[in-house]
Amino acid sequence: MPANNRLLPDLLAIADEAAARAMLDWAPGEPSRKAWEKVHGEPVCEADLAIDALLRARLGALLPQAAWLSEESAETPGRSDAPLAWVVDPIDGTRDFVRGRTGWAISIALVEAGDVQLGVLAAPARQERWWAARGAGAFRNGARLAVGAQATLAGARVPLDTMRGVDMDYRMVPKPNGIALRMAMVAGNEADLVAGLRLSGEWDIAAATLIAQEAGAIVTDALGDPIRFNKPDPRVPGLLCGVPAIHEAGLARLRERALKMRGAG
Repeated sequence: MPANNRLLPDLLAIADEAAARAMLDWAPGEPSRKAWEKVHGEPVCEADLAIDALLRARLGALLPQAAWLSEESAETPGRSDAPLAWVVDPIDGTRDFVRGRTGWAISIALVEAGDVQLGVLAAPARQERWWAARGAGAFRNGARLAVGAQATLAGARVPLDTMRGVDMDYRMVPKPNGIALRMAMVAGNEADLVAGLRLSGEWDIAAATLIAQEAGAIVTDALGDPIRFNKPDPRVPGLLCGVPAIHEAGLARLRERALKMRGAG
């Protein structure tokens, strides 16, 4: 067992503590009054900051030598040079959280030398906890996960709000606000493909990347390149997470969309 995998029981306990804190500020169907926009279109809430502080304290005590990268707080100086780093989003899918919807999760990943070694998603509003350890599989609520066997883009299950144009051959499934949960849906055989050209932060996708990979999915950026973590620039240029048989076809469609967007610009 890799040395980092021995941290998993403690990491799951920390994730459970963070999940309990989140539920103090969340109720189904009830909008939160403890939220504001840090910049236009990007909500943040009191729970984001409280969970961020809790995780920084607990994870720092668990592995003091690891650097820190979070969406909601200052990173460790020299973070990208550290061999180990915690990459955290205290609430991925804040928009759903503050609206009383269930499409959010707490995302915690341990990165070593550019690769995620441990990943946990806590989604208490859905009564779900997802986790993975490199080389040891991916799990949801204790059940081992494996991706589906979809062989064509036509009929592939994709979390979407609407479908148009070339994407009309997909099969639309419910779309949580958080990208991490959408990727976890691929791991859990509830979706076959998640694709997007929007820039993501490493904190959005780090834990879910390992969970999806350990369940058998292929995860790349929008150009088809492997995603490395704890980089000096933590932005990720788009994403494609899919079952192996349709990843290349999905990538070709994503590239075509990117070219059309450039032409329109």
